[in-house]
Amino acid sequence: MSKALRARQDMEKERETLQAWKERVGQELDRVVAFWMEHSHDQEHGGFFTCLGRDGQLYDDLKYVWLQGRQVWMYCRLYRTFERFHRAQLLDAAKAGGEFLLRYARVAPPSKKCAFVLTRDGRPVKVQRTIFSECFYTMAMDELWRTTGEARYQTEAVEMMDQIVHWVREDASELGRPQLQGAPAVEPMAVPMMLLNLVEQLGEADEGLAGKYAELGDWCARRILQHVQRDGQAVLENVSEDGKELSGCLGRQQNPGHALEAGWFLLRHFIRKGDPELRAHVVDKLLLLPFHSGWDPDHGGLFYFQDADDFCPTQLEWAMKLWWPHSEAMIAFLMGYSDSGDPELLRLFYQVAEYTFCQEAPRAAEPRTGHSTQW
Repeated sequence: MSKALRARQDMEKERETLQAWKERVGQELDRVVAFWMEHSHDQEHGGFFTCLGRDGQLYDDLKYVWLQGRQVWMYCRLYRTFERFHRAQLLDAAKAGGEFLLRYARVAPPSKKCAFVLTRDGRPVKVQRTIFSECFYTMAMDELWRTTGEARYQTEAVEMMDQIVHWVREDASELGRPQLQGAPAVEPMAVPMMLLNLVEQLGEADEGLAGKYAELGDWCARRILQHVQRDGQAVLENVSEDGKELSGCLGRQQNPGHALEAGWFLLRHFIRKGDPELRAHVVDKLLLLPFHSGWDPDHGGLFYFQDADDFCPTQLEWAMKLWWPHSEAMIAFLMGYSDSGDPELLRLFYQVAEYTFCQEAPRAAEPRTGHSTQW
């Protein structure tokens, strides 16, 4: 057999394998969307129930703002990008969820600070001193605008985005997070990571907003890359505000899933900017490095937390295998493969996908997990 014929056969086999995985993931997506459409819609107050058992039974009617925003975003993105999800029921639910957020998410309007969790009818229960409820609120509003064309949603998204940027880069006092004398000034990777995601979200097919947030996107990318420490041999979850390693357990903390998520955010950013050198750097340091350090060599799967010096992590759940890091890994490796054609990245996608889809589902007699993410 000639080398050319063998190469063509290998490529055809690869296409068939990828198509099979695409179909399998599509089937899972259909099943998941059907579950949420059947069980999560609050027809009385709007918004969504998220504390659901595997059979759809509601066990708590509290509404977490970031999950409300995530579901609005997902419904809108599916509605406008997939023909099979172009359904009135999906759009109506997304709009009802968006209106619920507009009415109740902000704790004390005109302040932009959002609650972390609300009662079923929208009364605030808890506020966190972070930016993440607001980030998912922004994503929801931007997708609602893109799907409905209603300018008020975009206005809300941009106003909230500008408030988030103000908190992060200028004055965080409104978040209610005092700097105590003994506490180090810490930058968690999640902050620039989420901001970079919002830059990509708001700038999609919008030259005006893409230009407005271009400098912010580059700033986020630089801040994320500061978390690659120890001469490029470790990705640390927390660093000092000037990009140095912190002492103690906080400084040694690693989260492989977060690193992979930040990796594909960065990869998307540098693909758009057309920077092959930085794309290769991201693949090496924020895809391959956290994956190989975070993968369990004995049982498979990605650990939740690790310690860079191999001490026992302080998080008691450190050894759990959660669904979301594996989802981030699959996205990251497929994106990297699509950009570079590197077969090693495709092999790693297969490795993660086979592990993820082959886990045994919990038995019916086991406790319901709801929106918990552990296996």
